[in-house]
Amino acid sequence: MKIKNITDYLEKIAPLSFQESYDNAGLVTGDENNEIEKALICLDITEEIIDEAINDGFKLVISHHPLVFNALKKITGKDYVEKVLIKAIKNNIALYSAHTNLDNVLSGVNAILCEKLGIQNYTILQPKAGLLKKLVTFCPVDKADEVRNALFEAGAGHIGNYDSCSFNTKGKGSFKANEIAKPYVGEHNKLHFEEEERIETIFPFNKEYAVLSSLFAVHPYEEVAYDIYPIENKFKNVGAGMIGELENSMDEKEFLLKIKKYTGASCVRHSDFLGKKVKKIAVCGGSGSFLINAAISAGADVFITGEVGFHEFFKADQKIIIVDIGHYESEHFTKELIFAVLKEKFSTFALRISEINTNSINYL
Repeated sequence: MKIKNITDYLEKIAPLSFQESYDNAGLVTGDENNEIEKALICLDITEEIIDEAINDGFKLVISHHPLVFNALKKITGKDYVEKVLIKAIKNNIALYSAHTNLDNVLSGVNAILCEKLGIQNYTILQPKAGLLKKLVTFCPVDKADEVRNALFEAGAGHIGNYDSCSFNTKGKGSFKANEIAKPYVGEHNKLHFEEEERIETIFPFNKEYAVLSSLFAVHPYEEVAYDIYPIENKFKNVGAGMIGELENSMDEKEFLLKIKKYTGASCVRHSDFLGKKVKKIAVCGGSGSFLINAAISAGADVFITGEVGFHEFFKADQKIIIVDIGHYESEHFTKELIFAVLKEKFSTFALRISEINTNSINYL
């Protein structure tokens, strides 16, 4: 199988266009057209991980955290990033990461953390704006169903838990074809009026090419009339963090002990208990302290993340319990997530989750 087959599928699940501006997700080294027989999955790429790949014949390593975040002007082996890159390239090992793009999707990193902790009915805590566009097009009434269905198949028309969403109005369009035109209806050099349907629907910006290609493929007119508008609506399926509910309310300490047990955290840092049962829970794997205020505004009883600074705990202000379980501990389930996603699609392709613990923090 080509590396491209694997990475293209991962990018359907978590498009690179959904990553944060500071991130460097995607293929970092390697030729996407190289043939591979198996892939190694990990959270971080370290020299130990590359040694494991070399020893066991893996030519693709898939990680959550990218090895390279900052621009490299020289690769001389002066630090661990450069050493790992040199070793990977020398041994023809491709490196791929799915990072904040996988954090930001509804079925991503925060979803598996919710599932592990028994958090149900979860939704994106802080949806992103500016990712949606509206398409307006016009077609003959008898072709409207065909055009609509093609747009929906291409990924348009999703609003929250609903698909095939559109608004449709009938009207009369006019046009005059010149001598070299090939009109679907009407005559050359004669003004024509046609009963048409106006179709309006929305789509994620990264699906514009697919949506327009489908429109042009099925629309009967030689020249397709359409408009695209940027819209600022929040995209509920893409964004930071998750919020949901426990099946039953729990004692505060009991719930924190559950978090510690199920995430394997060596310790749990938290703000003051509030002396009440907890039920509504917000989470953000990794460095999620920027979402504390969003969790409070959403009415969460507890906010769980992987990195909280000393002064950030004061933001709890008797409104919420802030819980820091460690960056690695909040995201290590991502390895299982990537494995499951790929195994479902490529059932016969050899995948392995590395057993090497790449947590750089130790606890006494």
